[in-house]
Amino acid sequence: MRLVPRNRVLFALITATLLCCAFTGFVSVAPNRLVSGTPLSLWQTGLGEPVAALAFVLLALSFVRTTVGSQIAVMVVAIAALVALILDAGTAASLIMTSARPATRVSLAGGFWAAGLCLAMIVLDALLRLKASGLVRLGIAVLIVAVIVVMALSGEFDSLSLAREYAARRGEFAAELARHCELVFVSVAIALVIGAPLGVAVTRWPRLGPGVFSALNLLQTIPSVALFGVLIAPLSALGLGGIGATPAIIALVLYSLLPIVRNTHAGIVGIDAAVIDAARAMGMTQGQILWRIELPLGLPVFLAGLHIVTVQAIGLTVVAALIGAGGLGSFVFQGIGQYAIDLVLLGAVPTILLALAAGKLVRIVVADAC
Repeated sequence: MRLVPRNRVLFALITATLLCCAFTGFVSVAPNRLVSGTPLSLWQTGLGEPVAALAFVLLALSFVRTTVGSQIAVMVVAIAALVALILDAGTAASLIMTSARPATRVSLAGGFWAAGLCLAMIVLDALLRLKASGLVRLGIAVLIVAVIVVMALSGEFDSLSLAREYAARRGEFAAELARHCELVFVSVAIALVIGAPLGVAVTRWPRLGPGVFSALNLLQTIPSVALFGVLIAPLSALGLGGIGATPAIIALVLYSLLPIVRNTHAGIVGIDAAVIDAARAMGMTQGQILWRIELPLGLPVFLAGLHIVTVQAIGLTVVAALIGAGGLGSFVFQGIGQYAIDLVLLGAVPTILLALAAGKLVRIVVADAC
């Protein structure tokens, strides 16, 4: 009788995790921040016993019949394995730096990111199988982040190159993070003020639709770097500043309009005509129908567009650093220019986390609205 895993997703992911830890670079050791390092697997660092033990527990659980209890066990063990993996990264860096020169840099290598991603996907798969609500998923994510923050504050990661890059730019990082959030908030708010009424107008006067959507689709086809560059000359001529926040916000607003207009239009058009007829029969005016019927019923579709816009704006704001707008993209492009990978990660990793957090919050709002 063949032994076949009952949870093939778990089996594949945990097998990939073990292979990443055993045969790929977990950390990379370089003589300085500008030179490519030598990769070391997790087992070569002399660590990894807790991760291996928890991984084999997960491997065994993949052969267990799927029940609520087994999925809770999978989730708990996977979270523990993920935390142990992150802790091993900090410990490995500390052990290496005790006998290394001060200029030596210990960076997180591909095996760490791949194994961490596999474990995170195991946690997510368990939550999906448990049909956990959005708030529960958010709570689990906050718990994991809180544990990592506590470890960081206790100095567990001080020897990692990424932490050293952050320590050297602590004040600048806080300012650029605030700048990034400010650019995203302002651009999305302006896009909402323009896009939502435009979407309503297209539903009232359908002849506007082809022209409006054609123009907005054309804007979406323009590469972001090209659009930022094109705005420099006319804004300079108008005395508004060719570089900095102004062209960045204008470009971000232009890119954000299509999802907002399209989803506002789709949300209103998708309402059953009988509902609108009943509202008119009750004597409601066009304005009352809009505010009391159409907008509330179309809100879930509208919020789905807001989710797209928010995540898109967070990513495009990174590119806006090329024209002096600031934000987390400034670290990304500084790191590319200096060939300092950890400086690139100092800007890229918070951007990814910011996009995930914003996306999750909007999804929760959408779920509540539905």
